Amino acid sequence: MQAAKGWELHQMDDIMPSCTAPRCWFAKLAAALTGYGFKQSYSDYSLFIYEAQHTQLHLLVYVNDLIISENDGTVVQQFKDYLSRCFHMKDLAKLKYFLGIEVARNSDGIFLCQCKYTLDIISEAGLLGAKPTGTPLEQNHKLALAANSDLRDPGQYRRLFMQQPKDEHWEAALRVVRYLKGNPGQGILLRSDCDLKLYAYCDSDWASCPLTRQSLTGYFIISGNSPISWKIKKQHTVSRSSAEAEYRSMATTTCELKWLKGLLSTLGVMHSDPTHLYCDSQAALHIVANPIFHERTKHIEVDCHFVCDEIQNGAIHTKYVHTSMQLANIFTKALGK
Repeated sequence: MQAAKGWELHQMDDIMPSCTAPRCWFAKLAAALTGYGFKQSYSDYSLFIYEAQHTQLHLLVYVNDLIISENDGTVVQQFKDYLSRCFHMKDLAKLKYFLGIEVARNSDGIFLCQCKYTLDIISEAGLLGAKPTGTPLEQNHKLALAANSDLRDPGQYRRLFMQQPKDEHWEAALRVVRYLKGNPGQGILLRSDCDLKLYAYCDSDWASCPLTRQSLTGYFIISGNSPISWKIKKQHTVSRSSAEAEYRSMATTTCELKWLKGLLSTLGVMHSDPTHLYCDSQAALHIVANPIFHERTKHIEVDCHFVCDEIQNGAIHTKYVHTSMQLANIFTKALGK
């Protein structure tokens, strides 16, 4: 939103917190902010919003690091002075580096990347002179806990293979680092001409877990042309069909969309039109269009009613997208170039 509105971003850091307990520190900071006139967001308790006539300040807190966005340079300086009187604050001026993320601004928008962090990882792995690879994982490659058990998500290495890693797992991890070496400065551009409309893609990988046969949920949400939210997660229950797995993925994505809309509404960005939710499963879309199949869907009734209610309320609109155009595929499948 700040990129689309052209607001400046500032960073401050409390170099000497007055409270050692994190909760006490946050409570003291929240009291100081509300005393200044900020309101705490119900969607994200680390977000504070200040509005006075034509002036707006948005403040995001992470431990003792603060990001401030503003549309009035004079007011933000007065607020910085107030914080400095309340705490031992260090003004880091314009936001350039935060939690390993480099922030650069130009006429096109705000560019986010992790070049320095990526190069540090490559150096620690001893692969500065290695040849880059084009993909993080070989297409259709199977990693095994035992014979014939597969794993497609590189992000699950640490969770599943830390106790009994094999040479194959180490080579797969190094391949991810070599993939990063190919373009360490690649990042995300939050465009200044973004219309702030939300679009969502959801996908699943049915029965992909080699141990439990639980499916994977993956979703990808963009605002205009800029990605703002994505996730891959193992589903909590075993799905009996690919359609069921896709529908559960759709419900998870709908939850995220509902939260994002609530968060954006607190920032003054309203979405009156339904958000397009793209799915490549005709069977799952058929369940959405015909929720009366009680015998087939009674074991997932909660998800069914939740998605259908959001459709009837005008919050989302489900649409079919061909698998070749399904952006969420990159989170659930090991794809080639």
